[in-house]
Amino acid sequence: MSDQAKPPADSGRNRGPKLFGQPWVFVRGVPAMEFLPMEGPPEVAFAGRSNVGKSSLINALLGQKGLARTSNTPGRTQELNFFVPDGFGGETTELPPLALVDMPGYGYAKAPKEKVDAWTDLVFDYLRGRATLKRVFVLIDSRHGLKANDEEVLKLLDKSAMSYQIVLTKIDKIKPTAVPKLIAATEEAVRKRPAAFPGIIATSSEKRAGLDDLQTALGALAE
Repeated sequence: MSDQAKPPADSGRNRGPKLFGQPWVFVRGVPAMEFLPMEGPPEVAFAGRSNVGKSSLINALLGQKGLARTSNTPGRTQELNFFVPDGFGGETTELPPLALVDMPGYGYAKAPKEKVDAWTDLVFDYLRGRATLKRVFVLIDSRHGLKANDEEVLKLLDKSAMSYQIVLTKIDKIKPTAVPKLIAATEEAVRKRPAAFPGIIATSSEKRAGLDDLQTALGALAE
């Protein structure tokens, strides 16, 4: 690629404010693979253990309270929920620059085992077989760090050669001095994983910490 053809190094930072400075809308909930929308815009998915704060982070990221459904009850998100900037879909044929996907949490949930197993299968099938999925942001609760079921998901993503990046959530719930230590430990834990995208993004939905960095990362993946 010539120097002229290369995107500017700060293209994600330039695109982020525009992309997230507009309303977003919920477009579809997908309970099974056969209900997925046709492949079109690049997609980024948010994955994590039940109650890690995915929906809260998406609401904070998009600046819209209540867009993604939140709950203190693990397992509230039961489908793949798709969000796009407002003005796309319906009668227009123009593709949105990006679609965000809020995924069911893996691990513990207050629901019957057969339902939890179905959600887990849906998550893993989507991660393995979606050509337009550009990156998975794997959310890790700062209070707990990487757990065994997180490691299982990372192993699956490595095996599928699916790019992923670690996002620490709820950093306001731990001591400020513990944050850089946690970032360093997490970086070391994923350093040799083949599909891990470099850099740990530390966030707080309540304090809006790290959201600019996350918007920049997402902007770089948009059309």
